[in-house]
Amino acid sequence: MFVFSRLPHGRFSAVVSLFVILFAWPATQCVAQDTSSRMSQIIQYYVATNSFSGAILVAQDGKILLDKAYGDASLEWNIPNTPTTKFQLASITKQFTAASILLLAERGKLDVNDPVKKYMPDAPPAWDKITIYELLTHTSGIPNQFDGITSWSQTVPPDKLIAAFRNKPLDFEPGTSGKYSNAGYYLLGYLIEKITGQSYGDFVEENIFTPLGMNDSGYDSQSKIIPRRASGYHMGPSGPEQCQYQDVTLRFSAGGLYSTTEDLLQWEQSLFGNKFLSAESVKTMTTPVKFNYAGGLMVAKFDGHLAYELGGEMDGFTSDMIYYPDDKLTVIILDNLSGEPTAISMKLAAVVHGEKVILSPDRKEVAVSASILAKYVGTYYDMTPGYNLVITLEDGHLVAQATAETGRYKEPKQALTAESETEFFQKQGEREYQFQRNDNGEVTSVVCDLAGHKSIAVRK
Repeated sequence: MFVFSRLPHGRFSAVVSLFVILFAWPATQCVAQDTSSRMSQIIQYYVATNSFSGAILVAQDGKILLDKAYGDASLEWNIPNTPTTKFQLASITKQFTAASILLLAERGKLDVNDPVKKYMPDAPPAWDKITIYELLTHTSGIPNQFDGITSWSQTVPPDKLIAAFRNKPLDFEPGTSGKYSNAGYYLLGYLIEKITGQSYGDFVEENIFTPLGMNDSGYDSQSKIIPRRASGYHMGPSGPEQCQYQDVTLRFSAGGLYSTTEDLLQWEQSLFGNKFLSAESVKTMTTPVKFNYAGGLMVAKFDGHLAYELGGEMDGFTSDMIYYPDDKLTVIILDNLSGEPTAISMKLAAVVHGEKVILSPDRKEVAVSASILAKYVGTYYDMTPGYNLVITLEDGHLVAQATAETGRYKEPKQALTAESETEFFQKQGEREYQFQRNDNGEVTSVVCDLAGHKSIAVRK
């Protein structure tokens, strides 16, 4: 059960607050209070609309600005989330995999420019030119396709996991393009195990979590008792539902870790403070190669602010972690209701940056004729590498749906609300779309904006 609390808004409390602001607090504390208050308002909006349940931590230059939890870790037992609740990280795992590879490189166990075949002699001929660096940066061309894996409940050891995609043709010549690949990160985990003789989970535990004091982090297990572990849910037609069962072996080094917001802050401070890896290794993790892909991180500018970011998504759990190096600002969001934490994290960062944040209820809807809406219907390619955007017209409204090029994955459809003849937004997902025309008035592309994270999808 979700329990929401609201602050009183009586006249007396307002007068008292005004007196305190005017006569007791320095200006910097007033600004800090306003920032904290606005962040709380944003989060409560998502909680109240059943779009978020989990833990959030915001810190800047060593100071924690917000460290709170919302909703329930267990709906069955009405156990609330806390800042020390453990959540599945999904793809945030990848930055730990990347850091593990770079740590081995620093120890002389491998070179990131080595071909995969050096450590895997039985690799298929198509992988002859693929380097470890290309696996790190999603530029290997290894596709995200898996033969023989038909259910998330399967238990698949690493060698069988690699066998599921090893004979697939490459999507492109290694190093010439980029496409997000879980398979590439499975292969990195497999190499870690081959080179070290340890399981992936044991290596990360002994070489990252334990040295850094991340005592609430680890590799997931279906059999192990893990105290304070959150259950995962998603929103069904009539409310929250249990997430589907997913065997951890199918997430492996691409998504098999769990952690807390407070442990992840320790990780960020150690990584970007050059207390764990060398400056050169951190540069490898934060230097993009193709399509903003770096080593286990995405690197981009969000509304003009340089950011290192990676989110995670699996049924029941979503996550986002962003670090703004110029501001030393960290935003960490762990969700156990299959929400869209990236929208929240970017809005919270915008508040800290002093920017105006508009939530969906504050937007103004306008009427757009069906004839104009029909001009936007079609497929827009490469919204992000490997994903296209399909726009349809249903019941008088535009509907957006992101689909993988392979056709094996489709996001839920989202109805779009018009803010002008060319600008639309999702009331739930918080994405914004602006359609663009050429000089002849033909619709050529759409700019997709998720709280400052912009991408362009082209109509063909």
